[in-house]
Amino acid sequence: MSTMKKFGPAALAFASTMLFPALALAAGPDAALAGVQQYAAGGAGFAIGIGVLGGALGQGRAVAAALEGIARNPGSAPRVQTPMILGLALIESLVLLSFVVAFVTLGGVLPKAP
Repeated sequence: MSTMKKFGPAALAFASTMLFPALALAAGPDAALAGVQQYAAGGAGFAIGIGVLGGALGQGRAVAAALEGIARNPGSAPRVQTPMILGLALIESLVLLSFVVAFVTLGGVLPKAP
């Protein structure tokens, strides 16, 4: 019985290594391009999601730190508010940059219109 437990994962590894690439190579070039387009679109969506997540976390921490500083010293509000807004704008520009880079990369993979 123990040899069957070892044989199952080995058979699965063999099948996934040997059979699935054969299916990918059996398809025509248009099918391969469609697969690349799907992965490129998924990668672009993932990149935008990571960029937005990082930007949201950064903006949340920046605002929390600024509000904590203002709460400790209310007289410093005008001196803290301007750099905070500038920092938020720069963080947002990084989010937009990830958006642009994802779509430029996606545009390089997709076929051009005739």
